[in-house]
Amino acid sequence: MSINAEFWVAIAFLIFVAIAIYVGVHRSILDALDQRSARIRAELDEALRLKQEAQKLVAEYQTRHREAEREAQAIIESARVEAERLATENKTKMEELIARRTKMAETKIAQAEAQALAEVRTAAGEAAVAAAERILSQTAKGKVAEELIQRGIGEVKSKLN
Repeated sequence: MSINAEFWVAIAFLIFVAIAIYVGVHRSILDALDQRSARIRAELDEALRLKQEAQKLVAEYQTRHREAEREAQAIIESARVEAERLATENKTKMEELIARRTKMAETKIAQAEAQALAEVRTAAGEAAVAAAERILSQTAKGKVAEELIQRGIGEVKSKLN
């Protein structure tokens, strides 16, 4: 049986492994692997925790967003209702104002008509008195004429006023 290089490499490897086991290298390798495994597990747990926090924040912001949209819709609806109410109120106020001003104008017109009618009556009465005075002064003469004129003027004035 010939001993070749491969045999010696195998023997050297077995000696190396035996020394490594004797010194306890396998324990430090296993400890290092355990520490790395624990660190990876801790990082995975932290990543999972961060993911859950992010999901909670997303859910919270979505809830806030929905609430803000509902609130905005409520504000818009409230503003629309308020605008309609104000428009109706202003329309009513304008109608009342127009009615009051129309009534005031009608009252002023009626007063002006009454005043004009009174002035026309007064002017007509004065014209009638003057005409009657002229007619009577031309047709009647003397003391009787003066009495008739005075009495007629007095009656006309009392009836017109």
